Amino acid sequence: MPSEEDKGHLLATQCQKCGEIAFPKTSACRQCQSTEVKEYKLSRKGKIYSLSTIYFPPPPTYYKGPVPFSIGWVELPNECRVLTPFIDAPVESFKIGDEVELSIRKIDQDAEGNEVLGFGFAPAAEKQV
Repeated sequence: MPSEEDKGHLLATQCQKCGEIAFPKTSACRQCQSTEVKEYKLSRKGKIYSLSTIYFPPPPTYYKGPVPFSIGWVELPNECRVLTPFIDAPVESFKIGDEVELSIRKIDQDAEGNEVLGFGFAPAAEKQV
């Protein structure tokens, strides 16, 4: 079984002056505007803060996944909120407050044959303590 480190993480920035954590990464703090920010590895587990289910397919140029699909905000403990798709379970199974876990996977292939990776949050394999 792969270790937590082998599964990958989302990278954010943390302000060295006020401690604010921002995802996606930024060159300046959104809270205090300091440019003293460092890369920060986010937690892989969190709870659903809010969600919406999309029933109408977006243009295929931009989206190639299943419909319906759910997107929303995941609150990572003591860090920040991440806007994300919810994956690996039927859309009706996701509820606000559910525990979810990061999943990174191949979502497409570019013109040169390289894998294009994406992320989403899936139901947590085990409950958080």
